[in-house]
Amino acid sequence: MDTINDPSAQRLRAYLNEARSTVLWKCEALSEELARRPMTPTGTHMLGIVHHLAVTEYGYFGECLGLLPNDDHVLELLQSEDSQIDFLPPADYSVQDVLELYRKSVAFAEAALDNLELASPAVIPWWSIHRHSTVEHLIVHMIAETSRHAGQLDIVRELLDGQVGLREQALNLPSYSSAQWQEQYSHLQQLSQEVVQRK
Repeated sequence: MDTINDPSAQRLRAYLNEARSTVLWKCEALSEELARRPMTPTGTHMLGIVHHLAVTEYGYFGECLGLLPNDDHVLELLQSEDSQIDFLPPADYSVQDVLELYRKSVAFAEAALDNLELASPAVIPWWSIHRHSTVEHLIVHMIAETSRHAGQLDIVRELLDGQVGLREQALNLPSYSSAQWQEQYSHLQQLSQEVVQRK
């Protein structure tokens, strides 16, 4: 893919890689226990999200392009009928194991994209609409998919240990003190209570 002379290809891949970088940053210095701690009633947890994204990269940029994933664990998962299995990293996988799997999936995807064009055909067997599509559609979908899950990681990580920010290079947050954040929190809580009382 010509990302030098094709500004659309350059822009799409840049957005996807920015979202991927955020995913990895959100997991930096995360303990094994915090990485696996479920934070919602449906069991959403940091390691599960990243494991899912790794499998998803292989699915869209491997299976949909007729390429065989270069990881036996992922091959087994892609053949499973359990719709939740990609959110359940094996018990013997450490945080670093899952992050390495994600990096491996990204490298696999990038190598595939290097040899294709935005208009190259793609077949997404699990889609009922737009089953026959293009590489451009796959990239747009993965930007949305990765960004959505990066947002989940952002909230879950804040709940776990207070780490916040859009990305490492630009937190995109005011430099409030702990007291100022507590003041904002208390103000919002008060507003919500006032709304309830007015009803």
